Amino acid sequence: MLRLGVNIDHVATIRNARGSSYPEPVRAAELALAAGADGITAHLREDRRHISDADIALLNDLCLKRGKPLNFEMAVTDEMVGIAVAARPHAACLVPERREEVTTEGGLDVVKGANRIADATARLRTVGARVSLFIEADPAQIQASADVGAQVVELHTGAYCDVAREGHVDRAAAILERLKTGAALAQSLGLEVHAGHGIDYATVKPIAAIPQIAELNIGHFLIGEAIFVGLPQAILRMRTLMDAARLDTAA
Repeated sequence: MLRLGVNIDHVATIRNARGSSYPEPVRAAELALAAGADGITAHLREDRRHISDADIALLNDLCLKRGKPLNFEMAVTDEMVGIAVAARPHAACLVPERREEVTTEGGLDVVKGANRIADATARLRTVGARVSLFIEADPAQIQASADVGAQVVELHTGAYCDVAREGHVDRAAAILERLKTGAALAQSLGLEVHAGHGIDYATVKPIAAIPQIAELNIGHFLIGEAIFVGLPQAILRMRTLMDAARLDTAA
């Protein structure tokens, strides 16, 4: 079965907008797991704009109690690697991060940052974290990810989702083909393949149909949709679309 990781960052965004103690990210994580999420994703940014250090501790405890993985998204910095080493999450996903960006704008440049990323990867693996690199579906980046010792790559789906929603059929098809080729290459190199960024109900099925992809990580859309239908219902519908796409592929 294709796994669903639910990113609860933007529950913290709403909380922090008023500087209050609610809504609580850990409560959203509990609801997500009860609704069928296979794991929880949270990004502790350097500027702490949404998820806090205290959130990570609570989420890690919850996931351990529930027997579900916490996917700790993080920049490749000494501070973040130190926090992750101390927390010992199930998985650590290394992502590019710029202070001025609204959200992650592209994949990690593993080719350029190979030495730094290899060092962070080695430190994280020593405490049992499965290391994932958030990258574009580019052959050079995929090969470099294998070379630095990552166990997983998460392919950036934002560009595909953007052009698909805008109705650019040919451009969407070309990007989707790159995602398919990249997923096949990653798997051939022994990497587990995940995908995420920008996925919604309208774009999930073509991505979920890529057979090499083992996990989708989805957050912003699900938290937004939860305003209207509730988080469990939003997750249930996403899970239904994912499963349908994978069954169609198998058939």
